[in-house]
Amino acid sequence: MIPVILSGGSGTRLWPLSRAKKPKQFLSLVNEKSMLQNTLLRLKGIEQLAPPLVVCNEDHRFMVAEQLRELSITDACIMLEPVGRNTAPAIAIAAIQALQTEQDPLLLVLAADHVIQDIPAFQQAVAEARVAAEAGKLVTFGIVPVSAHTGYGYIRRSQQSIAGMVNTFEVTEFKEKPDKNTAERYLASGEYCWNSGMFMFKASSLLAELERFAPDIVSACKLAVTSASQDLDFVRIDNQAFSTSPSNSLDYAVLEKSDNTVMVPLQAGWSDVGSYDALWDVMAKDAQGNACRGDVMLEATHNSYINAEEKLVAVIGLDNVIVVETKDAVLVADKNDIQQVKNIVQRLQSYGRTEVDLHREVFRPWGKYDSVDQGTRYQVKHITVKPGAKLSVQKHHHRAEHWVVVSGTALVRNGDQEFMVTENESTFIPIGVVHSLENPGKIPLELIEVQSGSYLGEDDIVRYADKYGRG
Repeated sequence: MIPVILSGGSGTRLWPLSRAKKPKQFLSLVNEKSMLQNTLLRLKGIEQLAPPLVVCNEDHRFMVAEQLRELSITDACIMLEPVGRNTAPAIAIAAIQALQTEQDPLLLVLAADHVIQDIPAFQQAVAEARVAAEAGKLVTFGIVPVSAHTGYGYIRRSQQSIAGMVNTFEVTEFKEKPDKNTAERYLASGEYCWNSGMFMFKASSLLAELERFAPDIVSACKLAVTSASQDLDFVRIDNQAFSTSPSNSLDYAVLEKSDNTVMVPLQAGWSDVGSYDALWDVMAKDAQGNACRGDVMLEATHNSYINAEEKLVAVIGLDNVIVVETKDAVLVADKNDIQQVKNIVQRLQSYGRTEVDLHREVFRPWGKYDSVDQGTRYQVKHITVKPGAKLSVQKHHHRAEHWVVVSGTALVRNGDQEFMVTENESTFIPIGVVHSLENPGKIPLELIEVQSGSYLGEDDIVRYADKYGRG
């Protein structure tokens, strides 16, 4: 069985923690591990498990690879989606890729950004689904509802389980997100589960039903995988071919139409953590119902979520609020209105604000940088370069750079010269001079970069060589 992890989401409803360039699946929201890492860790102990296959946005590829390495997962297949086309094409390319390496494996399809608190219950449901999937069924996992939630789609199941398949039911219909009265009726009937977006099936079973109901998706995805190229640790899907695929969810494209779909109900403390109130639900709380992370001081505050990333955050006399502080943005909201954060994100996008895409601290394959200060014609960055890593050989048309090494050793190319710069030493890179920065040592290289010039945007880079394949 191959775990297929879908990691293409943007998680904008958790702004400012989640940004387009580092969305929620890469964040540590409920413990010290990221959502992606927790998704992989909950598979430990499942028998006959092959290395995972991760489908992700091209912009996130190095974060995926780094977080897998932190778990000592070095044999994963990382497939890069050149454009977003929803879950049906993403799962289709995974199935086609899997059939090239395995003899019709089972695929366990999971989202990278869900919380599951009861791991044994989850693994038991996987074992139950395996029986049906091996029999050629398309299995969807339905979450046994604990409230009349209006933010999820619902799946109605048969009254009796299928003969010979424990806790597995025929699917009678899929329902869109209901209004409150309808959701309460669904909850009271006991016949409905929330649609989790998690699945299991044979690769061949899925592709057969896709051929039946969405042949245009299959043809585009087959061409995209056949024309794929290997790029470092990544499988780079052909952009032109994949872009021709219709955008559709697996539910709409196949599961709602197929007579071969079954459901395994799951009671395991599941949440898609789609908003801050959902995150508050799954976190440990104090006696006053507050869930806190970071340096927080509370007085007469109840039922609130407070996240302090950089500074001390003090909250006094409030109830049912969300307070999120990051290095470059602060969000304060009534928990009942938190869904409106999407309106703030849309306004940021319309204004062209960088806060919607990037954190102040930005991660790169070679390390990270933190934009400490900036003004009209200057910017100061704290740069960290991992041991053995190297920034691209590049030049800038509009800015000069002054590098001061704080710790570690830098191997610097500055025009025609190449030399070492160690702690408390510096070098100056004039405008238009080709340069590079490398960490040849065994410890992280820390330096302060002072940029000055008429334009300081990240797109003022002419790359001549890059070990990470960036253009």
